[in-house]
Amino acid sequence: MKTEYKIFAGVAVFLFGAATVYGIWTHGQTGQLEWIGVVALILSGLLCSMCGGFFWFVARRIDLRPEDREDGEIAEGAGEVGFFSPGSYWPFGLALAAAIAGLGLVFWMWWLVALGMILVVFAACGLLFEYYSGTRHPAEH
Repeated sequence: MKTEYKIFAGVAVFLFGAATVYGIWTHGQTGQLEWIGVVALILSGLLCSMCGGFFWFVARRIDLRPEDREDGEIAEGAGEVGFFSPGSYWPFGLALAAAIAGLGLVFWMWWLVALGMILVVFAACGLLFEYYSGTRHPAEH
């Protein structure tokens, strides 16, 4: 996790620096600060800082992984990475629900935002509980 938090921290520093340079540049060219770009860069920097902070927090609590050690070998990282559902349609449903909510937000239709958020909750629950019910539920003995 050391590598990840360093990458995110570096990108965050770059974005904050870019926001500063962008604000100074636009103010010097037009006499006014261009708020949309400055705010977008600052929020992007904050998002990267949040991700970097999470990875830093996790890195302090777990043992070093092979990629975090200087003497780590590639073969040490071999093996199972995790479980990924091969035939799930729930990620598509979740993306569609988020797109509906985003479309409602773009056109400022509160009812479409509400419908999209309800669908997001439904799709997230479906994705979360996919292996607890239905045909993929393990047979109990």
